Amino acid sequence: MKRVVVIGAGAAGTMAAIFAASSGAETLLLERTKDGGRKILISGGGRCNILPAIVHESRFVTDSSPHTLRKMLRSWPLGEQIAFFEGEAGIPLMEEPESSKLFPQSESACDVRDRLLALARARGVLIETGALVDGLLPTGNGWQIERQGGPSLQADAVVIATGGRSVPSTGSDGLGLDIVATLGHTINRTYPALTPLTVTVRLKSDTAGSAPFAKLSGISLPVTLTAHAGTLKSTSTGGFLFTHHGYSGPAVLDVSHVAVRSRAEMDSPARLVVNWTSLNDKDWESALGPRGSRTVLNAVAAHLPRRLAEALIEFVRIDLYQPLSQLTRDERLRLIEILVRGELPWSGDEGYRKAEVTGGGVRLSEIDPETMESKIHKGLFLCGEMLDAFGPIGGYNFLWAWATGRAAGLGASHTQ
Repeated sequence: MKRVVVIGAGAAGTMAAIFAASSGAETLLLERTKDGGRKILISGGGRCNILPAIVHESRFVTDSSPHTLRKMLRSWPLGEQIAFFEGEAGIPLMEEPESSKLFPQSESACDVRDRLLALARARGVLIETGALVDGLLPTGNGWQIERQGGPSLQADAVVIATGGRSVPSTGSDGLGLDIVATLGHTINRTYPALTPLTVTVRLKSDTAGSAPFAKLSGISLPVTLTAHAGTLKSTSTGGFLFTHHGYSGPAVLDVSHVAVRSRAEMDSPARLVVNWTSLNDKDWESALGPRGSRTVLNAVAAHLPRRLAEALIEFVRIDLYQPLSQLTRDERLRLIEILVRGELPWSGDEGYRKAEVTGGGVRLSEIDPETMESKIHKGLFLCGEMLDAFGPIGGYNFLWAWATGRAAGLGASHTQ
């Protein structure tokens, strides 16, 4: 019987253990925290957005081969994953139509974590918590696993599913990346992804002083946001939230990697451009046309939260209570420009502390896309967030974790 050790009881690791054991391997799941699955617990605001309802593969981001990424992703299609959760794992799902997300019907992330760990145990997986692995040594016919404060272990195959560097308080601090780097794997530059952006400056105009966006904290609305820096560009339509420190919400998180990378890798920061509504130039021309005594503020506030409407109008130096009939063509064009292509000031990001995932990671070309086995070391399997790939908000990163975790578990159980 093959002996498989899986390191990390998060989404990918738990799935790897389930499928390794299901394929007949003696499977040990090692977890450094006291419980495991802590990122599952905090996902979806505690509800766990377990999967997307529909998958757009082009929305994944990687510096490796997109073709290799797709092969890994397609190893376990969405429909089969849904069937697994509802059937084998006993987690009925429900769709949130407005966001195209799938949640457990219980709306409990704890339920998802606990049921997956229970399934692992039912399949024969031995789970050991509080076990910190700090080294791996290849032997002639397998692996020696070094544990902090404990005896070393021997295994025929090892699956590393320790995550990236995001939300280190959950036990994901990049240790696994450091270990595989010492084993010769290439780590593409890592960076915080899906993280809120911050602003310490005011939104300034040429002559009007400033309009502090900080005063808009708590306002949320759907927008289309584009981040552009060098060859990097990302656009997202979704929720936007003004925070005390800057901006958050799905649209911001989805494009944040471009902003983050521009600060670390480029000479100038990314340009963030926002269309505050679904209206285009022509629509606004009509909406701002003369209508009796209607004011500019009333016209704009009909489509935007009033406080935001006030801030944007004041920014382009137009009287809030000016009748539309008195609006000059130049004023109308200035207002339309900021409403459709407003430049969003930003100065930083919340980093790994708030990042939902890690960008970058182990280069995909060094991994067999069918089995997730390392092409550098036989019997070593890598999966989940530590690989150079991530998707947008909406269950994509769980989809990736489940698919690569399953492939790694199956691959490890059949290693020669």
